[in-house]
Order: sequence, then structure tokens, then C-alpha cells
Amino acid sequence: MNQTNRPLVQALEYFKEHTPVSFHVPGHKHGLLSSLPEGMRQALSYDYTELTGLDDLHEAEGVIQEAESLLSALYGSNRSFFLVNGSTVGNLAMIYAACGKGDTIIVQRNAHKSVFHAIELTGATPVFLSPPWDSHTRTPGVLKPEQVEEALAAHPQAKAVLLTYPTYYGVTGKGVKKIIDLCHACSIPVLVDEAHGAHFIVGEPFPRSAIRFGADVVVHSAHKTLPAMTMGSFLHIRSNLISEEKIAYYLQMLQSSSPSYLLMASLDDARAYAAFFKESDKRKFTELRSSFIQELKAIDHLEIVETDDPLKLLIRYDGHSGFALQAAFESEGIYAELADPYQVLLILPLWNRESNPPLKEWKKKMIAAVTNLGKVDDNHNFLDMAAWPDGISMLAFPPSNLADMETEWIPMDNAVGYVAAASLIPYPPGIPLLIKGERITEHHIRALSALIEAGARFQGVSRLEEKELFVLK
Repeated sequence: MNQTNRPLVQALEYFKEHTPVSFHVPGHKHGLLSSLPEGMRQALSYDYTELTGLDDLHEAEGVIQEAESLLSALYGSNRSFFLVNGSTVGNLAMIYAACGKGDTIIVQRNAHKSVFHAIELTGATPVFLSPPWDSHTRTPGVLKPEQVEEALAAHPQAKAVLLTYPTYYGVTGKGVKKIIDLCHACSIPVLVDEAHGAHFIVGEPFPRSAIRFGADVVVHSAHKTLPAMTMGSFLHIRSNLISEEKIAYYLQMLQSSSPSYLLMASLDDARAYAAFFKESDKRKFTELRSSFIQELKAIDHLEIVETDDPLKLLIRYDGHSGFALQAAFESEGIYAELADPYQVLLILPLWNRESNPPLKEWKKKMIAAVTNLGKVDDNHNFLDMAAWPDGISMLAFPPSNLADMETEWIPMDNAVGYVAAASLIPYPPGIPLLIKGERITEHHIRALSALIEAGARFQGVSRLEEKELFVLK
């Protein structure tokens, strides 16, 4: 297939050139009735709906079908889908397609909140596998094949295994293919939230995608690492164990019936960007990345940590939390992806041969930022997260059973042994510290206290300022 084509982009351009008269939705009428700033309003002239010649995402047979076929050919899937509700809807759809009420699903514990929401909605029974602590990145890492093998032996009735690959911090490990092979030997499909790996398709120096290792369903956030608009994602199927028809059915049910054509065009464009990322582009990316790292290493007391994914860099500053470093960077107009107690995470652009970023200017801003921080320890006394318990665990109560149970707020320090009535999610990265239905341990309380003290932000039902937790009575 000719990957230079961008069929949906080209269709929108052709349509606009013919100055169509709008007696259809959306109500801004090609931007004419919008009072948005000029730069934003210009984009609205491409914000169409399902008009003749522009196809229909939920019954694609024209330019959208052609664009998705090009996507499938690039990633080597049996079928690929554009997603307009983010990777969240991809995670929901693949779990719905694999599991029903009461079915067992084996889940990597450091999964995104959308995975836990899908489990709650389906009524499936999760078996959690906590990966070992990755001391290099100071984050929960990836599962070992032995952990999955143990879980499969203990729960042979499992309907699916769900992996997060890579982690938010770019950790991939070396065991994903063996894990997939172990699951397939038991005829159990492997679902992979590969939100941060859409760019892996360009090849070295980047890791390989899980779809190349034989995963059944893989979800990509194209907007995270490819040049797609926010919420733009992909879902790929290559499986004899999961039904394409079921995936399509749930995507049609869960996604908007009025998908954004601007967003879908950006997905078409992002696919073309990845397809034509040549060796010369990779050389330029590597050169720019190396130069940027050298500039950063020249800043006193700044530590640069590289991960398995070259797009990810972790930045630490002696005596200061990641939250303090993030605030200092932002005071100079530099915005990182996230902060945690130890570091900030940078997601680099997927620079190509035409890129010419102002690296020295960025270095000056970072020097100014850390100079303002100084060298004083700002209460940098955080929990050793390496103590996080690993192994197999299950919820005390399935979330779907909690709706009619009595709840109460209690002091956080008295909560050990109670069951959480709501999840607590540091955001970003959106990985729950405490899951609804999970029994609260001393480790939860220590970790929560440390994160509150460090200034972390949370999503979920909480009264953290009052140091109270929402629990089953």
C-alpha cells in the first residue's frame, strides 16, 4: 500500500476547496459563527460531519476505511481502528470483548485508571500482579514471566491477561514475548495498553511493539508520541482468540457517534509521519537527543536518567523533589509531562531531519530554574517505594458489588484493615495508589502520606486535606 497517501486529509482538503454551503451540523458553520481567537477559528473550516464523500467512522467504506487499512498495513495487524475517545475507549473495548461479569482477568497492578474502570463496568474479577520495583527509574517496573506463569497456574480460568507496555516512564524490560507465549500456550489472549509506544513502529533505536511479539490487541495513544491531536489513538487486533466483530461493536457503542474529523485527520497524518520516518530522521533524532542530554549534564547537580524508550528522560535535582523541580521549570516556561517524589519526566519530540530545536536556549531556562531552587533540602524525605509489596493480590470486594454497601469517612491513620470505597489516583500518571474494593495496608498509608507531603495531585473521592479516607463501614 502507498503509505504516502493521507486519504482522509486529502478528502477534507478537496471538500473545503469546493466552498460547501453548510445546512448541517456543527452549528459553528465552518467557523463563521465562532468567536474563538482567529488561529483556533481557522481550524473549524475543516470540522465536518458525516457528509457524502467523507465516510462514517462507525460504518467505514470510503476514505476512513482506506486510512484505517493503511494503518493496519503499517502496524502489521489484521485490523486497526481510529479511536476518537483516547486510549481509554480502546482499553474499555478490548476488556469488554474479552470478559463478562464474574470472568477472571489477570492485570498488571500499575495499569492506567481506565483499565480499572473497565473491570468495574464489566463486572470482571481482577487478579493483580505487582511488578518488581525498578530501582533505575524509581518506579514500579514490568512483570516477569515467572509472575505470569504462577498466576496462570493459580487461575487457569482467566479470560485474558492485560499488560502495560511500556510503563509511563518508558520501561519495557525483556520478558514481554515470553509472557505472551505463556498465555497463548493456555489459549488466553493478551491485551496490551501500549499507550506510550505508538512510535515503536519506526524501529531502532526504539523498542519493538508488543504487536510484533504476538499480542492479541494493542492500544496506542497516537497523541502521546506521534503528531496527532489530543484524544487521537489507535487500536490494533491480530488474534485468533479475540473477535474483531466484538471489538468493533463495543467501539461503536462506547465512542461518540459524532467523531471529530479534525482529530481523525490528525490520526491519518500521524500514521503517515511514522510510516516515512526514515533512517536519516532517526539519525537526526539521535543526534539532537544526544546534544540535549549533553547540555543537561553540564548543569550542576542535575541528574539525567535514560530509560528503555529514547523518547523518555528523567531529570532529578539534588536535595529536591520532582514536584519542586517541576514548579521551578514551569516558572521558566518549561512544562514536563509529570513529576513524582523523585524526578520529573520529559517526553521528547520525535524529531525528524527537518527539526532544529533551540537546545541552548532550553538549557539557559533550566539553569535559571534550578538556580532559583538552590541547594537547600526542601523536606526531601520520601518513602522508599522499593518496599512496595509484589506478588499476586485480589480485591476484598469487587467494585461492582460496592454500590449498596454502607460507607463512611475515617481518619487516614485509622484506615489500615478497612476496604477502600473509592480509588485514589495520583495524576498524572493515572495509576491508582489505592483501588476501590482494595483492603488498605500500612504501605498504602505511608505512600499516601509521603505523596501528600510532597505535593502530589490526586483524582478520586478524597478528603486528603482533612487526612480522611472513604471506606466501607
